[in-house]
Amino acid sequence: MSESSSPKRSAYARLLDKATRVLAMRDHSEHELRRKLTAAPTFPGSNTSEQPTFTPEDIEKVIAWCYDHRFLDDAQFASRFIASRGRKGYGPQRIRQELQQKGIDRATGEAAMMDCEVDWQAMAREMAEKKFGDPLPSEWKERAKVQRFLLYRGFFMEDIQAIYRNFND
Repeated sequence: MSESSSPKRSAYARLLDKATRVLAMRDHSEHELRRKLTAAPTFPGSNTSEQPTFTPEDIEKVIAWCYDHRFLDDAQFASRFIASRGRKGYGPQRIRQELQQKGIDRATGEAAMMDCEVDWQAMAREMAEKKFGDPLPSEWKERAKVQRFLLYRGFFMEDIQAIYRNFND
């Protein structure tokens, strides 16, 4: 059977396939999934005139289907994202910013941050020791480097200062 004689699949079916492929790779927020579904597919050698046009109604139906089948959940995405970024050594400020960039509203992000069981002060100390060695530098100039590094990673100043407050010379 040739390509031309096979029945064409509806735009909704193609969009649903695309959504399940995207969500099978990793968790996404609703905002990310919408962005990926509305983006024109780019395949090497693909003809743009053959690309299906997806209506906003089709996208809404696919998003609703993903929520109904629990493939999409912003609260679950936020908690998993926090755990993942926390394991990589990023602090709460940076994680909050990245959640906002991914389209997670402030209330959902804050609820997920409150539910996470991460000791940010201990993590800040661990990251500082990993980068600068144990014991941590005690000279002002070197302490400033540690502070700048941890601020860049997204830790709060209170957590950074607590490292040196509890510092035994």
